[in-house]
Amino acid sequence: MGMSFYRKIILTEDGSSTIFNFELNQHYHSIHGAMQESMHVFMKMGFGLFSTSLEQTKQISILEVGFGTGLNAFLVLLESFAEGILSGESCQCVYTSLEAFPLEEKEYLNLNYSKNEKEKKLFLELHEAEWNKEVAITNNFSLHKIQIRLEDFIPEENKFNLIFFDAFSPEAQPELWTEEVFRKLFLSMKKEGILVTYCAKGQVRRNMIAAGFTVERLDGPPGKREMLRARK
Repeated sequence: MGMSFYRKIILTEDGSSTIFNFELNQHYHSIHGAMQESMHVFMKMGFGLFSTSLEQTKQISILEVGFGTGLNAFLVLLESFAEGILSGESCQCVYTSLEAFPLEEKEYLNLNYSKNEKEKKLFLELHEAEWNKEVAITNNFSLHKIQIRLEDFIPEENKFNLIFFDAFSPEAQPELWTEEVFRKLFLSMKKEGILVTYCAKGQVRRNMIAAGFTVERLDGPPGKREMLRARK
């Protein structure tokens, strides 16, 4: 399958793709199921909480730490169709995603998240959207991919409703899970904003609390006992 000098595409237990990073010895998504993990952690426990408020406010601003395979952005984009909570023409989503090391074309072309040609086209639009510029993918979904490290990102205050914290693990990149980083993200969020992550480590939870968040442990996705959700 797709291969670069330090990354390799592999299949997870639910049949969906992830990528293994040899340099960090880490997978981009859970080997127990990439799709299942994203659906549970980021969609159900994060995005799903805004279904009622979106009907009233008509807009949501999301920050993702780690664009990676584009799976999380893709799942939110799909909410623009069918019976998704973004399907109303007046509902707007601005999706900002940080990524220091974007995938190569030969990598994202070999990911298998799309069910049909329409979805494949949308998935490619996400990856082919210009970097460091807000791009309208649909009438109600805009993507702003920023090629930057989280440590160097300086966000506006009180901007985001929801943060998908999908960085590599604290073992691989401890500098991304510090109290300082979470305080920066706390300030970037609107009141009642939510941050979700697959990680449930005690030190990460304590760093979030020290940064100002109220934090709860939730049931994790398949293969993982717990995850964290933090609220401003």
